[in-house]
Amino acid sequence: MGPLNHLVSFTAPKLRPLARFLSSQGITLAGNLLYGLLCVRWLPTSDYAQFVVLFGIQGSLVLLMDIGASGTVIPLIGERIDDRQFIADYIASLRQIAHRLYGLMAVGLILAFPLLVRHRNWTLTTIIAMIAILLTSTWFVRVSSSYGAVLVLMRDRPKWYLGQMIASLGTLTILLAFTALHWLNGFSAILINVSGTIFTALFYYFRSKTLLGTKGMPDKAKRGAILRLALPNMPSVIFYALQGQISLMLITYFGRTTSVASIGALGRLGQIFVIFGQMNLLLVEPYFAKLRPEKFKSSYFSALTIVALICVSATAFAAAFPQLFLWLLGPQYRNLTREVLYVIAASSLGYFSGVLWVIHSSRKYVYWWNNIATIALTLAVQIAFILKGDLSSVKTLLLLNLATASVGFTINLLAGTYGLIYGPRRVEPRQPPPTQGTLDPQELIGEESPLSALEPRTSD
Repeated sequence: MGPLNHLVSFTAPKLRPLARFLSSQGITLAGNLLYGLLCVRWLPTSDYAQFVVLFGIQGSLVLLMDIGASGTVIPLIGERIDDRQFIADYIASLRQIAHRLYGLMAVGLILAFPLLVRHRNWTLTTIIAMIAILLTSTWFVRVSSSYGAVLVLMRDRPKWYLGQMIASLGTLTILLAFTALHWLNGFSAILINVSGTIFTALFYYFRSKTLLGTKGMPDKAKRGAILRLALPNMPSVIFYALQGQISLMLITYFGRTTSVASIGALGRLGQIFVIFGQMNLLLVEPYFAKLRPEKFKSSYFSALTIVALICVSATAFAAAFPQLFLWLLGPQYRNLTREVLYVIAASSLGYFSGVLWVIHSSRKYVYWWNNIATIALTLAVQIAFILKGDLSSVKTLLLLNLATASVGFTINLLAGTYGLIYGPRRVEPRQPPPTQGTLDPQELIGEESPLSALEPRTSD
């Protein structure tokens, strides 16, 4: 079978779930995108700077509170999607890990946030309010992530879509109402957005309880399985939680308020990849996690070909028609022509790298060396920019984003090549050899062992 036929055979069966995904999530993401663009255009620069800083920091905190643990649920449960108690126990074990991480994250936020925004001339009341909002929003984002995974596992995607759609359209409607009543400012825009996050979290929580029908019990074995699978990715996740928003953090500390707003406004353009990024969780990871080994290689290369076409097309369009993107942001950003290309190119590489990471994680292509290499090379690039670049310049920080995205993309490609050659990393603890008078070996690896979820599927 030729490459083109392989691509067609890979794509055709997925068109129906893809169309359902796009029709449902298309509405949701259009609402989210419009919400962000309206805030860019309608909020004063100083208010929008607050909006940008808060939700930029939230993105980092969510990663720190998760450290890659929630991404282990699907591969660990594997084919045991009909075992409700098994799933509930894993979710409960994951929740226990998240509670401990939340306490550490909260202390760090309270200490570090006032230092980060010390040059913004914000009042103490403003800073305290932003910390309180961050503590609330990050908690509910974590709830949404954990319990949303249950809906995906149980194949209740219509409700997964519905929760986000209601939140997206609801917050957009409230934003329009506040604007019409002249109540819109930075904090009202922030609180409206957070209300959507809280709604989604509660929607997923109550729906997952209905689907599972049982209360999960955390245990040490399942926590250990989660941490063992997540462990090699933890240094990278922690690192990216801090450096993923490094441009925003640097411009917040060193730059002017207008520069902070410009970084945030340009970041809105990168959201064109959000709809594709959400496909990683709902379509890409479950598909590759259950794929038989003999089918993996052809499907892997077909998926990467499609992703490459998307990324190249988006970057070429940004290079040819930058003013179209700037029109979306408003007249105050009309001079950022070259910066548009930098943002779209970096977002393309970031999306491609994300697809690689999700596929590799679903097949347990998770190794220490690639995370160490990513951190070391990214730090080298960042140190070079910090020593040589103008940290108050929007252009310099966007080029920094592009350079670091290139590093992550390259290392993920190398990790995939290594995985194809040497296979996945073993995460199960070795069972002790049976001796006379001990339990039968089958009892040691019985059906209730959480590690049985790591066994490969025998059918599609």
